[in-house]
Amino acid sequence: MSGHSHWATIRRKKGAADAKKGAVFTKLAREIVLAAREGGGDPGSNVRLQLAIERARAQNMPKDNIERAIRRGTGEDKDAAAIEEITYEGYAPHGIAVMISCVTDNRNRTVADLRHILNRHGGNLAEAGAVAWQFTRRAYFEFPLEGHDPDKVFELAVEAGADDVSFDDGQVEIVASVEAFKDINTALHNANIIPEDAGLRMSPNNEIELDPDDAAQVLKVIESIEEVDDVQAVYHNLLITDEALERLEA
Repeated sequence: MSGHSHWATIRRKKGAADAKKGAVFTKLAREIVLAAREGGGDPGSNVRLQLAIERARAQNMPKDNIERAIRRGTGEDKDAAAIEEITYEGYAPHGIAVMISCVTDNRNRTVADLRHILNRHGGNLAEAGAVAWQFTRRAYFEFPLEGHDPDKVFELAVEAGADDVSFDDGQVEIVASVEAFKDINTALHNANIIPEDAGLRMSPNNEIELDPDDAAQVLKVIESIEEVDDVQAVYHNLLITDEALERLEA
């Protein structure tokens, strides 16, 4: 897991820099809008909204922005542009499968941006279902270990239904079935643990290892996709090694 944890650390640092430009605020606001539209504007009864608000607060998103996004989601803001959630499938260079989760108010623009990036680097967008079979939807939580007893964290997570708990680079990662998401989220909050990242994500059934240079090339493409304003998350089946990350940072 060390490669994945290091990659996550790199993305968190990058996210902090992007927040200064407002890019992260835009993505967070869209997540709040969708969560409020799907489950209502009360975070007490809407877990997805609760998590979206917590992520927004962690990035120091202003309270007014959060409240405005909730109003857009619940329909109170009649002037809000219509947005939709959609997942695109495709291949990055060297046959690496990618699932790209997007929130957009212009599907044509989003498709054009993604196709341009992938085609330019030797990849391509694929038809719906062409890639999805290589992934399984899983519940995921991540937070710093600092201040917590690893044995107690492990016990808490497993009792709540976790399938895997890993500790690496000062971070805790919990993976579980979709059905266990709510129980684990509740257990963490009852223990005063606020995840830095929590939600449902697409986990690859099998990972592909490339040589470090090719893997670094793929990671650069994934970074480019993540920088598209409409993209919320990119999932892939590349096995991230420390060697690949060293090439990337070099």
